[in-house]
Amino acid sequence: MQFELPGIILFTERFDECVAFYRDLLALPEVFTKPGLVMLRLGGAYLMVESGGVGRGRQKQIAENPTILRFNVHDAAAGELRHKGIDVEVLRLDWGVVGCFSDPDGNRCELKDHTANFRALAG
Repeated sequence: MQFELPGIILFTERFDECVAFYRDLLALPEVFTKPGLVMLRLGGAYLMVESGGVGRGRQKQIAENPTILRFNVHDAAAGELRHKGIDVEVLRLDWGVVGCFSDPDGNRCELKDHTANFRALAG
């Protein structure tokens, strides 16, 4: 089996707010849209935001949503997201640094400097 285009489908309660979050604040390019569904480009994959999910007014616990949407970046872009009004918590762990934040439905997201792994292996 050969996979051609991997993707993630995210069901949301606050559909319009989540679309604006991923498309406008995180700057994921829109591929197509129809009522209740927006497909965004996510590197070599896609993120499809659909209506019909359950949101929380806070970050969801792992028991509510055992998934994290990780966005690998060349550097820690926490400052850029903070400038856009997104609350980012930077965690320094023994395996690397991540910037944790949530979308309007409370789904956990992270920034990760993917080059840090290569630097650690090379060093």
